Formats: sequence, C-alpha cells, structure tokens
Amino acid sequence: MPATNHDPHNLGELARAITIAARIQRRKAKGKGTAHLEKRFDEIREKAQAREDARRNK
Repeated sequence: MPATNHDPHNLGELARAITIAARIQRRKAKGKGTAHLEKRFDEIREKAQAREDARRNK
C-alpha cells in the first residue's frame, strides 16, 4: 500500500530511499563514487512505479 495517494512508494521503500539518498550525499561530500547507490535508488523507484501502474490498470 502506498504511503500517500500521490506517490507509489510504501513506507519501507521510502525509508530505504531516504537512507540511500543520505549515503549518496555523504559519499559525494567525501569525493567518492556513488553509481552503485544511485542504481539501487533507481531500482526502488522503478519497482514501486511498476507495482502502482499494475494496480491502477486492473
């Protein structure tokens, strides 16, 4: 179930996405690579959007 009516993410996905976003910012501040974290962030977003699209098209 989505956290709000306006986004496809559930609470667990929101928590993971926020955690990953914070890790990305810390790594960028240190000058380190973030490609793997950005990929995980995008995968969470895409999975949530696909699930909500499938639910709406029923």
